[in-house]
Amino acid sequence: MTSLPHFLTIEPLTVATFAPFGDVIEVSDNAQHFAINAGYAERYHDLAQLDVAVGGGRPIVSIFRAQPRQFPLQLSLLERHPLGSQAFVALSTLPFLVVVAPAGVTPPLVQLRCFRAASGQGVNYARGIWHHPLIALQVPSDFLVLDRGGQASDANCDIYPISDQSLWLA
Repeated sequence: MTSLPHFLTIEPLTVATFAPFGDVIEVSDNAQHFAINAGYAERYHDLAQLDVAVGGGRPIVSIFRAQPRQFPLQLSLLERHPLGSQAFVALSTLPFLVVVAPAGVTPPLVQLRCFRAASGQGVNYARGIWHHPLIALQVPSDFLVLDRGGQASDANCDIYPISDQSLWLA
């Protein structure tokens, strides 16, 4: 028996609402910032707590190209990285969606939340936070990704298939 569809509410991404899942990466007056380069630039400093050193990990920088999703979107899986945080910063001015659930052995699906990252925002998922793969909107979108590099044998990506076919984004 299939449950009735449950559509997640899409919330604005803010520092306060996303705090249980990690960091919002953005230019904000609330961030520590100061002038550099003889006043020709402003540095917004230490915006995310990168956590990648467990088990000899090291920070790596990548670019992911995400294809836009079709809506309504049925959520079919979540992933988590138990050995390190993972940060995504859009390289375009387009919004994207972020679906997260608290850390745990399995994701508590009743606690899933969806956030809309606006232009100029990125996210840093804390180590162990369950999240849906990138949800680009409108067109293919590139993301600067800061995460953990390590040995090929490191088990740093757990996949959780969502068997409940009633979870959707509209």
